[in-house]
Amino acid sequence: MAAASFGFNFLRFVRNSFRPTRAFSCAVCRSQLHRVEGTRVLTGRVDRFGGVTVDLADSDLPADISESSFSGILKDSVVQWSEEGKVAVWLQVPISLSRCAAAASAHGFTFHHAKHDHSMLALWLGKGQSRMPGFATHQIGVAGAVVDESNGKVLAVQDRNKTKNAWKFPGGLSDPGENIGATAVREVYEETGVRSEFRSLLSIRQQHNHPGAFGMSDMYIICRLSPLTYDINFCTQECLRCEWLDLAELAKTNDTTPITSRIANLLLFGLEKGFNKIDLAMEELPAVYSGMFYQLYYRQLPPTVTS
Repeated sequence: MAAASFGFNFLRFVRNSFRPTRAFSCAVCRSQLHRVEGTRVLTGRVDRFGGVTVDLADSDLPADISESSFSGILKDSVVQWSEEGKVAVWLQVPISLSRCAAAASAHGFTFHHAKHDHSMLALWLGKGQSRMPGFATHQIGVAGAVVDESNGKVLAVQDRNKTKNAWKFPGGLSDPGENIGATAVREVYEETGVRSEFRSLLSIRQQHNHPGAFGMSDMYIICRLSPLTYDINFCTQECLRCEWLDLAELAKTNDTTPITSRIANLLLFGLEKGFNKIDLAMEELPAVYSGMFYQLYYRQLPPTVTS
């Protein structure tokens, strides 16, 4: 249902925030071709880490440039960048100029990542081992546990086309730039027809070498949601069954997954003792980057403690 979310910016930020020496900008920039003492040199945006980003889609290169002609231009450019003390080069190549990627490989460029209409190549010019960051390597799956507090029931589905039709919470992959809570609400509605609102984060599962993520890493997040509607109109292409189940029944049945049964028990505890005992609530805070915000999920303290 949702497209795979490789390169999710949240995870890349988390990873690179613990590796400050690897934080080079990959920002798209305006690139031009200019002459330096008889040579043709590509220009681009210089970042604060000493790298330069060149986007061939915005360059003055002719659309029919040959591989050999581009190779000569790139060779002169690399020499110029090295003389200027640049430590890294990001070369964004549109799919229409893919032949330029082959030429770049002859000058030491390697693939960093590819997206729908372009590939990004990278070249380390600095001393020692490359400190250029790797591309994001995770996909994010999000499920919504929609709890009806009035009767202790939770919305559960059985996926179609599964080896075992176990009860689980509806969910799917998060889209790039989509908040976790928004993914849970969207996926629940798309699969079940039930509208809901985000309340908290309940759990995170991490798995590596995931077959469903092209052998990359996968994170699966379960959120607590409150229902806004209750009538079920589930997607028959994705779901075999969809029902409001008693949490106590879901917690003890064998027809579920280990994650689902554990979260069902957690929710039972929340119903009895208060969801503030189990919730990781979300607070939106201003980021260090001007005009941007981030979402912090954490166990909030009681007002008497923080006042």
